[in-house]
Amino acid sequence: MSFQSFIPPQRTLMGPGPSDVSPRVLNALSRPTVGHLDPTFIGMMDEVKQLLQYAFQTENKFTIALSAPGSAGMEACFVNLVEPQDTVIVCRNGVFGQRMLENVNRLGAKAVVVDSPWGRAVEIEKVEAALKAHPEAKFVAFVHAETSTGAVSDAKALCALAKAHNCLTIVDAVTSLGGIELKVDEWQIDAIYSGSQKCLSCVPGLSPISFSGNALKVIESRSSAIPSWFLDQSLVVNYWSGEGKRAYHHTAPVNSLYALHESLVMLHSEGIENSWQRHRDMHKKLALGLAELGLAFIVPENERLPQLNTVKIPDGVDDAQVRNYLLEQYNLEIGAGLGDFAGKAWRIGLMGYAARNENVALCLAALKDALAKFTK
Repeated sequence: MSFQSFIPPQRTLMGPGPSDVSPRVLNALSRPTVGHLDPTFIGMMDEVKQLLQYAFQTENKFTIALSAPGSAGMEACFVNLVEPQDTVIVCRNGVFGQRMLENVNRLGAKAVVVDSPWGRAVEIEKVEAALKAHPEAKFVAFVHAETSTGAVSDAKALCALAKAHNCLTIVDAVTSLGGIELKVDEWQIDAIYSGSQKCLSCVPGLSPISFSGNALKVIESRSSAIPSWFLDQSLVVNYWSGEGKRAYHHTAPVNSLYALHESLVMLHSEGIENSWQRHRDMHKKLALGLAELGLAFIVPENERLPQLNTVKIPDGVDDAQVRNYLLEQYNLEIGAGLGDFAGKAWRIGLMGYAARNENVALCLAALKDALAKFTK
C-alpha cells in the first residue's frame, strides 16, 4: 500500500467556520519553526497579547491565545472560575448555550437555565427574573453570537444586569470577535473566549481568551483545586508572562501562533471598527441578493448576525443535495442547520477574509443555479 501527499481542493469557505484564510496567514504558517521558548518567539507572543487586547478592546493583562480550539477556551473559563458550590445563570438560545450548561453540570455546580427561542436573542427580562429569584448566583454565562442560529444577544445590557446583581460574566465570543462590536472593558466582561477560525480568519486550533482583574481574584481565592491541569490558567500564565523568561507549561503550536499573529496584524491594520463595518456592508449585499432569490432569514433583522446568516430552506428543496452541488460544482461550502434547524436552514458565513464582494457574488450565483436545478 502506498501513500501520497494530501493536496486539498481550493474551496471557498462560507459556512459557520472555519472561514477563508488569507494567503498572508497561510504564508505565515509556513515560516521556519523555532522553539517555543526561543527569545524571538517569546517576543512575538508579547505582540500577540497586545494585538488580542486590541481585538477584544481590553487592557486585561491576562489576554492570551490558548493552545486549543474555542471549545477548550469555553472549558478553560468554566473550570477556572466555577466551583461545585456556585450557582450559574446559563442563557440558552442555541447549541452553544447548551454546551455552557454541560460545562456547569460536569463541574457539579448549580445551573439556573434561562431559555430563549432558537433564532432569537437572549431575553434580558428572563435573565433579570432569574437573578432576582437566585440572589446567590455568582456568574451569568451567555453566548454573544450564537453560531448555531445566527442570532446576536445584547452583551452590553446583559453584562450591566449581571453587575447590578454582583455577578461575574462568562461570554462566548467565538463568532463575534472581529466581526461585530465587542468591547470587553467598556461592557465589563469578566471572562471571554473566542476561536481563531471565525472572523479572525486564522487556521483552526487556537482560542483567544481574556480574564478581568475580578475574574483573576476569583481564581486566586478558590477553595478547591482547578479540575484540569492543562487548562489551569494559574499555570499557563507563567508561560505567557514574565520579563523575557517563561516557565515551560506545554509545547505551544508555534506555526499556528505565527498565523494568528499575522491575522491580528491584518485586523489592526484594517482597524477594528472598519472590520465591523465591512461585515455589515457584505451582509447587506448578501441580504439583498438572497431576497431576490426568494430566500428568507430566520432571525429578525435587529437580532441578526452580519457574519453568520441563517436562511430558511424553501419547501421541496433538499438541504444536502444543494450543499453537495455547491461543493462539487463551485467549490463553495455553506453550512447545514444545527439542532432545531437541522434540515430546515442553511448557515452562510461572511467571516473575516470571507467577507468580500467576490465571495458574496459567487455565493448568490451558485445558489441561484442550484435552486433552479433542484426546486421541484
